[in-house]
Order: sequence, then C-alpha cells, then structure tokens
Amino acid sequence: MMNGNSVTIAPVQEKDYDEWHSLWLKYQEFYNVEIPDAVTEMTWQRFFNQAEPMFCAVAKSNGILIGLVHYTFHRSTWAENNYCYLEDLYVCENTRGQHVGKQLIEYVKGEASKKNASRLYWHTHEENHRAQRLYDWVAKKTGMIKYQMPM
Repeated sequence: MMNGNSVTIAPVQEKDYDEWHSLWLKYQEFYNVEIPDAVTEMTWQRFFNQAEPMFCAVAKSNGILIGLVHYTFHRSTWAENNYCYLEDLYVCENTRGQHVGKQLIEYVKGEASKKNASRLYWHTHEENHRAQRLYDWVAKKTGMIKYQMPM
C-alpha cells in the first residue's frame, strides 16, 4: 500500500467492483469507446486469477474509489525480463491535478520493479494534453508512433 495526500493506492478487491465499473465506464466515455460487457467481465476476472499477468490497482480517498490503473506483464524480443505495460489510467475529474495519477504510476513502477521488469511503458491519445503534462513530468517520450490494424 502507498499513502500520500490522504490517498491510498492498493490492489483492487472484489468488493470494489461497482465503483471500479463506474470509473471503467467513465474511462471508456473519455476515449469514446464501448467495450463489450463480456470483455469487461473477463478483464475483471483476470485481475483475480493468479495465472494471468494482468493487474489492477485503485486509488481511494476516504474509502471512495477515485482512480484506477490496469497493467500487464509481457515478454519482449528486446529484453531478457518482461516489460510492464500500463494499459489504462483514470482519475475522477474532480481529483485531477492532485497527483493521484502520479501515485498510481508510481505504484505500477514499484510492482514492475518487484518483478524485475526491464521497462514500464504506456501510450495516450495525442489530444490528451492534460495527461501528457503528467507523463512528460514522470517519464520520457520515446518518439514511437502507434499503428493499429483491425482484425
């Protein structure tokens, strides 16, 4: 667990589902996507399956969930150890600018270090300028451009 600014960062618990789901829907709304319910349910189950390399941590303030981060570990052809991919990061609008996102990233960095990951990385939309201010503060832009092909 991690504390700072009266915010606690810890692994998600099954009792957090309703609050997590609410933030997950707001995250999807922010990115203008609709992830099918079956995928959301599968994702939730993966967080609690020890055979899965997918994890979720949440930020709570006064017992209320105010942020989430999803991350996964995977192999790389560029390193002996796994990479850690921070896939989703969301903080409630009314708590943005209070370093909650930074605390969530630092939590994932700590977990990646525990697993001897060679790299922690993520990406964001080019128009998500507010998040980029945080990311520019805590990390380095690599210059990589993402391409995606529908399957």
